[in-house]
Amino acid sequence: MKHTKVKDLLNSSKANYEVNAKGWVRTFRNNQFIALNDGSTINNIQCVVDFENTPEETLKRITTGAAVSVIGELVESKGAGQKYEIQVSKLEILGDSDAEKFPMQPKKHSLEFLRENAHLRVRTNAFGAIMRVRSVLAHAVHTYFQEKGFVYVNTPIITGSDAEGAGEMFKVTALPFDNTPRTEDGKVNYKEDFFGKETNLTVSGQLEGETFAMALGQIYTFGPTFRAENSNTSRHLAEFWMIEPEVAFNDLNDNMDLAEDFIQYVIKYTMEKCQDDLKFLEGRLLEEEKSKPQAERSEMALLEKLNFVLENNFKRVSYTEAIDILRDSTPNKKKKFNYIINEWGADLQSEHERYLVEKHFKCPVILFDYPANIKAFYMRLNEDGKTVRAMDILFPGIGEIVGGSQREERYDVLVEKMKALGIDEEELWWYLDTRRFGSAVHSGFGLGFERLVLFVTGMSNIRDVIPFPRTPQNAEF
Repeated sequence: MKHTKVKDLLNSSKANYEVNAKGWVRTFRNNQFIALNDGSTINNIQCVVDFENTPEETLKRITTGAAVSVIGELVESKGAGQKYEIQVSKLEILGDSDAEKFPMQPKKHSLEFLRENAHLRVRTNAFGAIMRVRSVLAHAVHTYFQEKGFVYVNTPIITGSDAEGAGEMFKVTALPFDNTPRTEDGKVNYKEDFFGKETNLTVSGQLEGETFAMALGQIYTFGPTFRAENSNTSRHLAEFWMIEPEVAFNDLNDNMDLAEDFIQYVIKYTMEKCQDDLKFLEGRLLEEEKSKPQAERSEMALLEKLNFVLENNFKRVSYTEAIDILRDSTPNKKKKFNYIINEWGADLQSEHERYLVEKHFKCPVILFDYPANIKAFYMRLNEDGKTVRAMDILFPGIGEIVGGSQREERYDVLVEKMKALGIDEEELWWYLDTRRFGSAVHSGFGLGFERLVLFVTGMSNIRDVIPFPRTPQNAEF
């Protein structure tokens, strides 16, 4: 008999027919009531065992974590809080679980303990909910761009270029470490390496994406990116996923419009598809916040915060205006900021971004026209010669969630900027070709997918919204 998902059984429009359900035991009470979950929903289905006619040996094997198959009649439940239950006529243990050793017992576990058991944490309500939300968000990303006629492009994971100019990259090599070939001046001889040159794991697919936008009009990438940044914080990962659209003929204003529309679409889509999971995660967040001092608690519940982003236009503010606001702010004057804002040109920190969003404007904020010397080489220089057409979107609780810009389409200006920063023109000859042959205004942005999942789920640590987090000193699983 083919089994039916728990989600479909709970949503059934009829009762009193024979069904087969398979899943993992969450709890087993009074030798009679199995709470069964198969991952299709946050809700369990209650399976009522006829314990008087079930062998004692079988009952002992119905433990938390065990995989079971039940056949029985789907009937209307007499218990509160559930529409249907299964009156079990046949039960089979598919996989035993040692009750003494199974780490995911039905009790509250710390998030740190769950991270240490990342291979099993998805069996808990919270992580099942987070990963279903993540999956739906990913689908929403593709749905949005595909419906708007964007072409999905898979940019290289192994690359010879550093798009950000940050230099914090993981090297890729096939050279032996114990007998590395050297040049005459003692440097590693990458000509003998697999690719014949120095290569790294990508930090961004943007540069390659731009070349496709200049032929296909509008493209997007959605893939893994890597940063060898030694940041052991709740907001950083060494391996994460990036969404990067690039659009020919879009200027900075078009870029801001696209980013705002995109974010609102994927959040709305996920709220419609994941109501049970988000309701559970909202309750989890409320419980967690009870232990915090009042001043540290969120002003809004999770669903209220998500609706807030949907219902409010993002406030657009120039970097210069933001600096004036921050310089005159109470926390700056009273030296409450860790990084005091004294002058124009300062690189904004998370505390400044969150102040602008959460305290000053009380809505999502798009900052634009940043100083050229704190932004990447490919951003379009403004007429003032000191700012670039960059934009960052700031969110409550997160800070920066999107970074983007109008790209520098003028060949001469781009070359000058590369020279000033010591970027090798020969290395990026192919990128410069897009400015030589049919150059046009174009723009794009990057959105770290995990930061979006973090915001939508209400979690506070980015390690809890990716299946197997990669962080400094941690590549377990």
